[in-house]
Amino acid sequence: MITVHHLNKSRSKRVLWLLEELDMPYEVVVHDRDATTNLAPDSLRAIHPLGKSPIIVDGDTTLCESGVIMEYILDQAGQNALRPDKDSPDYYRYLEWLHFAEGSLALPVIARMIMNMEQRAGDQPLDGYIAKEIAVDFAYIEDILSRQDYFAGKNFTAADIMMTIMLEVAASIGLLEGRAKTLAYLGRMQARAAYQKAASFG
Repeated sequence: MITVHHLNKSRSKRVLWLLEELDMPYEVVVHDRDATTNLAPDSLRAIHPLGKSPIIVDGDTTLCESGVIMEYILDQAGQNALRPDKDSPDYYRYLEWLHFAEGSLALPVIARMIMNMEQRAGDQPLDGYIAKEIAVDFAYIEDILSRQDYFAGKNFTAADIMMTIMLEVAASIGLLEGRAKTLAYLGRMQARAAYQKAASFG
């Protein structure tokens, strides 16, 4: 059985969500952030050298990084579980969005979140780059969601799970204002029963 090492208020929620959607058995070990620093506790480093969440343990296999964890779980569940068949024209669109969440989108969103926490005087060297990336990424997302219900096409996939968690972070710092299609999509994803079960872990 897969054990998920879950950190509160982290992207490991997406792993729990996936397992709930697949109705796969799992165990959860909850790790709490330090109340003062808000950083992950040392208990995670005892599981994996990076000391980050999500981490899963399945027998002799220990994995960190959301994307590979999602693919590993999907492999255990079967080829067509929450991802298009490899012969489908949607397959590579699925892969694009699966990796876009942590590849293209995470850096500008997290950078903006950190910038919002700082006391900053005037523009900084990266401000223009971050603003440009945010504008391009969210225009692309809004356009896609204006033409289809899910990121990979007609069907809900694990790419939607990957994307939703980053969209939540973006919404929390005001980056989705005026993005009606993206906000409507986020609301639909958060209404899913499996999402709500995963969110209950904090």
